[in-house]
Amino acid sequence: MGKKVLIIAGDAVEAQEIFYPYYRLREAGYEVTVAAPKKKDVLFTVVHDFEPGWTTYSEKPGYRFPWVDKEFKDIDPEEYDGLVIPGGRAPEYIRLSPELGDIVKHFFDEGKPVAAICHGAQVLSGFGLLRGKRATAYIAVKPDVEGSGAEYVDKEVVVDGNLVTSRAWPDLPAFMREFIRLLEE
Repeated sequence: MGKKVLIIAGDAVEAQEIFYPYYRLREAGYEVTVAAPKKKDVLFTVVHDFEPGWTTYSEKPGYRFPWVDKEFKDIDPEEYDGLVIPGGRAPEYIRLSPELGDIVKHFFDEGKPVAAICHGAQVLSGFGLLRGKRATAYIAVKPDVEGSGAEYVDKEVVVDGNLVTSRAWPDLPAFMREFIRLLEE
């Protein structure tokens, strides 16, 4: 059987940051499982965009994501070879799920590839997993990254050991290229 990748998300996940990895990983032959706090028919995604004159991103409703396979409580991280954490607003509340900490920590403890984009770094900072790392994230998450003991680097993709981070959806090609490279090592 091929390698298995876990994507963790919740409502208000950024649309491009869940759809792109989901399709790209499946295209490359990986088995992909999507887990959320609760198993439901769809996740409601959001589109974060950069509008002229705005000093922050705008948010609009996105496509519905209909492939939620499991709840966090039903995940055995031993079954997976890699983890993807999309951004959007989902990370700020999924990190409150008590089961999620053990799942995410497993990938770091075992040195398995972890990819976090945009606000996804909030999950990692919430569980104290960025200390001593180099990472990037959306600029508004820079205080979370630095506050958790990591060095913030403003680049499209930063690889530090098993961790791949990117700033936002415009960085998705580099983000997935580096994550897949780690999965194949």
